[in-house]
Amino acid sequence: MKLNLNKKQTLSIAAVLGIGVVLAGLILGTGKQQSADDGHGQESHAEASGHDDEEAHTAEASPAKGPHGGKLFNDNGYGLEVTIFEQGVPPEFRVYLYRDGKPVDPSSSQVVITLHRLGRAPEAIQFAKVGDYLKSDAEVVEPHSFKVEIAAQSGGKAYRFGYDQIEARVSLSDVQLKQNGVSLLTAGPARINAVLQLIGEIRLNEDRMVHVVPLLTGVVAASPANAGDLVKKGQLLAVISSQALADQRSELLAAQKRLALTRTTFEREKQLWEEKISAEQDYLQAKHAMQEAEIAMQNARQKLASLGGAGQPGGALTRYEIRAPIDGVVVEKHLSLGEAVQGDAKIFVIADLSTVWVDMTVAAKDLGAVRPGQKADIQATAFAARGSGTISYVGALVGEATRAATARVVLPNPNGVWRPGLQVKVQLVTGSVEVPVAVAAEAIQSVRDWTVVFGRYGNDLEARPLELGRSDGKFIEVVSGLNAGEVYAATNSFLIKADLEKSGASHNH
Repeated sequence: MKLNLNKKQTLSIAAVLGIGVVLAGLILGTGKQQSADDGHGQESHAEASGHDDEEAHTAEASPAKGPHGGKLFNDNGYGLEVTIFEQGVPPEFRVYLYRDGKPVDPSSSQVVITLHRLGRAPEAIQFAKVGDYLKSDAEVVEPHSFKVEIAAQSGGKAYRFGYDQIEARVSLSDVQLKQNGVSLLTAGPARINAVLQLIGEIRLNEDRMVHVVPLLTGVVAASPANAGDLVKKGQLLAVISSQALADQRSELLAAQKRLALTRTTFEREKQLWEEKISAEQDYLQAKHAMQEAEIAMQNARQKLASLGGAGQPGGALTRYEIRAPIDGVVVEKHLSLGEAVQGDAKIFVIADLSTVWVDMTVAAKDLGAVRPGQKADIQATAFAARGSGTISYVGALVGEATRAATARVVLPNPNGVWRPGLQVKVQLVTGSVEVPVAVAAEAIQSVRDWTVVFGRYGNDLEARPLELGRSDGKFIEVVSGLNAGEVYAATNSFLIKADLEKSGASHNH
């Protein structure tokens, strides 16, 4: 029994040793393969296919970080590091070369980098030696988002490397865009209006404003109208008790009585003269007296009419009624019951607010672009209200202190929205021009220190930094950065910016 147990133990030990040998072989083989990959990045294309050394060598594994902070590629001892340098200079590619991990003269290689951007033709970049590196002959414009192909020649051998660099890009399907209310437009030609922006203030239309004065001294007996009331022409504003008016009315009544008496005398003298009972001289004196009485009565009536006391209903001789001269709003009231007012006191101000003035200050340099009859768009600064009017007046004088003149717009105000004292923004169209490429103003966003729109390429939306030109508030001219025919996000494009910032992909070299 003991002998058999020893035999079993011996067999078990042998089996364990055999398994250990097999595992060791596998581990050593794997380690050898990994060592070879670490030294060369990937087996060369020539070795894998059996071709000679004149064929291209390719490395597609994720690049390591090089000594200069760039992306480092290795293929059979040939090393190439590529970086984008942008400290104090426009962004440029710099390439450093190595052999077996040691720096070599950059002139020993010819390098070409081809960039593939979304929606753009491939861009080939050449290099020249500068110090211990190769420098690109062109600026690497933003965004630095592209597929990079690197072609290098050294020692009669060709090497190819590549990598993808993505930034300022998000992916959204058509369904996602629709759910978020993001609309797409196509960049193209547009007519841009040249606009002059001015600041203005709403004022009363002084051509439709009346200062009401009593013309007579007196005491306020009633005042039914108040500031803010909408009144009609002829509506009673106030009643004043005026002794001066009573005197004037008494004078008119006396003149009327005298005229009636002289007329009766004239008629009697005329009849007596015609019947040859009285002398013609008596008839002529009566006629003269009647004419003087008529003149006196007309004079008294005109005085009363000029004071506004004629034609008023009967009653107390001292009752003087103040009535509205126009339709409008009582904007000022300066009297109260029992108050003694003077004949030249401004007791009411009534304004017709169906139109208002917009007064604006125009700098001397802009006066040539402002002229009467020009259309102006008005926008309130305190709330959402817009309107349009025409310039009715441009000041002939430039202020000595401000070096500016005043211009005025007559603005319709049928609903009373435009209240005097309100600050407004004024836009004047001074000309227009056709531009080859323009985008909607609402599409413009800011990413990092760029002014961008988000171009749409398949399901990808990528920030396109722009150089902008003229704008009329609706469209903006694109000088560079976007081509005619490219699709971009317009309405709600800020949601794409938010998604980009959330993903942290705005800038990553």
